[in-house]
Amino acid sequence: MNDKNKPMLAFPDTDSFKNIVSETLKMAQDRGASQAEAGLSVSQGLSVAVRMRSVETIEHQQDNGLGISVYFGRHKGSASTSNLDPEAIRKTVEAACNIARYTSEDPCTGLADSDLMAHQFADLDLYHPWDISPEAVIEMALECENAALDLDDRIVNSEGASVDSNSGVSVYGNTHGFLQADHTTRHSISCAVVGESNGGMQRDYWYEISRNPDHLATARAVGLKAAERTLKRLDAQKLKTRQAPILFVPEIARGLIGHFTAAISGSAQYRKASFLLDAIDTRVFPEFLQLVEYPFELQALGSANFDSEGVVVKQADLVSNGVIQNYLLDSYAARKLGLKTTGHASGVHNLTLQDTGKTFEECIKTMHQGLLVTELMGHGVNTVTGDYSRGAAGFWVENGEIQFPVDEITIAANLKDMFQGIVEIGNDLDMRGNIRTGSVLLEGMTIAGAV
Repeated sequence: MNDKNKPMLAFPDTDSFKNIVSETLKMAQDRGASQAEAGLSVSQGLSVAVRMRSVETIEHQQDNGLGISVYFGRHKGSASTSNLDPEAIRKTVEAACNIARYTSEDPCTGLADSDLMAHQFADLDLYHPWDISPEAVIEMALECENAALDLDDRIVNSEGASVDSNSGVSVYGNTHGFLQADHTTRHSISCAVVGESNGGMQRDYWYEISRNPDHLATARAVGLKAAERTLKRLDAQKLKTRQAPILFVPEIARGLIGHFTAAISGSAQYRKASFLLDAIDTRVFPEFLQLVEYPFELQALGSANFDSEGVVVKQADLVSNGVIQNYLLDSYAARKLGLKTTGHASGVHNLTLQDTGKTFEECIKTMHQGLLVTELMGHGVNTVTGDYSRGAAGFWVENGEIQFPVDEITIAANLKDMFQGIVEIGNDLDMRGNIRTGSVLLEGMTIAGAV
């Protein structure tokens, strides 16, 4: 890993970006807007993809974007541009103003309330540019895939390996006087390969992602893990239809919590399109379950001082002792519901499912007999009714030990029952996203397999 810490790209002084946003807001006010907000993003990156030991793509990305929303009373208009020249910005502001004059009045539209704006801005250490040449990135991607392909003769094909690095600056401002800039970076290494045994083929993958490139696993380690996961899935067997406990690995369990956050989002609530409608102060999980946001963790992928409306974010319990404490609201949804925004206009911030103290291996032993799910397929989740039915693959467990891989099965239940049926949460926390959880053990689901 290259230990230099210079930016791949040199950004202009942040003040120049703030000036662009400030001038954009002034243009809107000069044209009669009662309120306005603008967001500017500038990002640059390098991405390399290889497949079967050859370079497929080398991409240098450089993106600019400016979005402006104007409010004439309760009439809203929005427009955007990728051209940051003054004349292009002027035309964009005029377009937003013209749109606002023709939109219907909406009593819930407008900026978030001024007293909710963030005023303190901690250094969250989110900016770690990677000083690495394209040649070195190519070498890293090839090393990753080669490690996977060379591990075992049963690895017969590859979907490729990639290395990505991105640095960006974002500025948000509004006519409440809020104007703030953030520098962020994101780096990743990934690999997916195909194995073959006894006429059957399986694929699997692995990836690493971090704000800081020094915290990534080595490219070789990522490739080896992708290959090892693929090899374990070879010679998969079928299961007969049955009821059995289910253990989701962390990267799959994240989706389970994602269905919960979707159901308690403000838009789902005011549209009455949620199986958890009007669920504040309702126990939907076991009493031991805690779901907490930690927005101020250093270098974490979901860290922030404020949301995309400038509203201050807070460390808070989303679920305490199994009981829902809050919805996830932006200002518009909050007004629709007669509530206050919760600072979630840009989603959750390091939402963490607290573990019950057991390791992954101990969760398997607790399950004793059941299905370890390592992959889900399809989109059979209805967040209006809570009905859940997904194609799955993984491993069958007997006597607390993994016995053999399984595939071509479907798991089904209702999300309400699944949430209430959580038995254990492993301490194998997966930090690679805004939702963070360990393995999650459920007491039972229907497994549909061979008749």
